[in-house]
Formats: sequence, structure tokens, C-alpha cells
Amino acid sequence: MTLAALLDRRAGRLYFGAQAVAGALWWIGVATVPAVRAATLAGLPVELIAVLDIPLFVFMSALALAGLRGCAEAATAWTVLVTAAMAGYATLTGLAGWGAIAMTAASAGSVAALLLVRIGRLPSEWLMVGPFRARVAAPASTRSHLRRTAAQIVVFWGGALLVVPAVILILERRWGVHLPMPFLVQVLGGALLVAASALGIRSAVVMVSSGDGTPLPSATAARLVVTGPYRFVRNPMAVAGIAQGVAVGMLCESWLVIVYALCGSLVWNDLIRPWEEKDLVARFGDEYERYRQRVSCWIPRRPRAATRRLGPAAASYTDPDV
Repeated sequence: MTLAALLDRRAGRLYFGAQAVAGALWWIGVATVPAVRAATLAGLPVELIAVLDIPLFVFMSALALAGLRGCAEAATAWTVLVTAAMAGYATLTGLAGWGAIAMTAASAGSVAALLLVRIGRLPSEWLMVGPFRARVAAPASTRSHLRRTAAQIVVFWGGALLVVPAVILILERRWGVHLPMPFLVQVLGGALLVAASALGIRSAVVMVSSGDGTPLPSATAARLVVTGPYRFVRNPMAVAGIAQGVAVGMLCESWLVIVYALCGSLVWNDLIRPWEEKDLVARFGDEYERYRQRVSCWIPRRPRAATRRLGPAAASYTDPDV
């Protein structure tokens, strides 16, 4: 069972309670520790911000814990507004970067908690649109599927592993939150990137040649396969994509890029994977259930003899930009 499946309205209210406590402690730190004030607010007018933030962030979050109507919405709206303002200030001035990061995390948590409070769950189906909507690939030649897969790799890897990390790195340095890493980390990152990319490409080729489809959910494999990397792990392209993201962060000495990659793994595992597996069970039934029981989702391991006797088994379609 995923973490998202365990979250409910009570978890959302508890988050707002924790946010109220964290906000109160932060304001105490701002008032008593000059380093906290400099790192998170720099030259901003502290007194003016406190007059607005303490009631709208701290108190409203506390009232959301109590379940008062409208308080969760008010706390979330204020948090998102402050995040945008802090990000803009840090980008323009190069100051208060840690405050921008803290508020970005608070915004993500507040939005998720608000969804839990209002509808009792995280609506993961909102992600299953466009290229993530499950559709079996139309019949086509292997060469045609290979061309589509190559285009997907260029678009998704280019966006997820070049464009997004570049933006994150620029902001990380501009906001003054960059943390240097030893040269050995960069070397290991380069090796990891090569290995993960090889795994991703090999998995994509197997998906095409043995599954008559592409790695993208909108044109996923029509047949079940366990050849190649799928013999050892159910979702090798997800494993490869996350490892690539971490490797890029190591290469460019960006802890925020590494966090971005790890957050992507949580989104994929908790919100996208359940829908993927539900679709696979619906299409392939017991064959996929047996495959899922015998092959690990995340940690590659030597396949058991029982897995090899399954014949064709499920090749999960996965998002290569995770």
C-alpha cells in the first residue's frame, strides 16, 4: 500500500497543525536568532510581514487543525502568495533564498493538505491525462515504435534532465543556497548517469521489440513481457529515470536537483504507479498478478524460477522523465 492511500482528512488537518507549530517556531527564531532572520527574510520588513503572516499562516493553520471552515483555504492561499513573493524577491536580490525554499515546501504541503481536508484523498487521477492517460499503442511496425520511443526520450529526458535541472541550478545559485560537493560526487554522478541511461534505453528497446508499444502510457505495450531488465525489476525505466535525476544533481553539484528527482520518485510511486498497475491487472489479469508477486517494483533482484515459467508477463509502462 502506498503512502498516499493512507492519507485522509485527518492527515490533512494534522499537517496544518504541524505547519502552525513550525511557523510559530520559525517566528521565534526570526525574533531571537539573527542568522535565521538573515537567511530567511534578509532585508524584508519583518514587523510588517509578522502582522500579516502570524494570523494568516500560523493562526489559520491552527484553526484548520480544529476543522473550522475556510481556514485551510485561507492558510493555503496565503502560503502560495507568500511563496511567489519570496521566490521573486530571492531571484531579484539574491537574498533570503532559504526562506523561498521553506515557503515552496510549505506551499506544496499546504495544497496537498487542503485536498485531503476537502475531498479526503489526493486526486491522483488528475495526473492521468495527456501523455499519462493509459492507451494501448496502435498496431505499427517495430521501426515506427522505435521512432516514437526515440522522440519520447529526446522530449522527456531533455525536459526532465536538462531544462528543469538547469532552471533549478540557476535558482539555487541565485538564491544563495548552493552547497558545494566533493569532486568524487561528480565522478560518481557521471558513472551513475551513464549506467542509468543505458538501463533506460535498454528497457525502452525491450518495450518496443517484445511489447509492441512504447514506454509512454498513451501508447503503452500491447503485450506482456519480462525479457531484458523487466526480468529483474518491474519498472526499470522508472528506476533509471530517478537514478538519472539524482546523477544529474550530483554532476552539477545541486542538492535541489537531487531533491527534485527524489520527489519525482514519490509522485510516481504513490500517485502514478497505482493507476498503472490497476490498468495492467485489468488488461492482463492473473498473469500480471503472478508477475507482480515475483518481481520487485524498485530493487532489482535475480528472477526466481517461477517467474521464468510465466512466459510473457507484464512490462509496466513508465514515465521516463520521473
